[in-house]
Amino acid sequence: MTPDADTARQTDASLTELDHVTIENDDAPDECAIFPREASDEKLDSAWIVAYDDGFVPLESMR
Repeated sequence: MTPDADTARQTDASLTELDHVTIENDDAPDECAIFPREASDEKLDSAWIVAYDDGFVPLESMR
């Protein structure tokens, strides 16, 4: 990576605060939807991630 790319990635403008909601399903695993906190309704239609039960790992295992 070039120094310019590193600098651009670290600016305040490139940081996005995320929020989440847990979706409890009766007939399927629960889901965690992650999305930009300040997103408009239009943006939320396409700017989200869903994680399922096996998508989570202990933090210590990633260090």
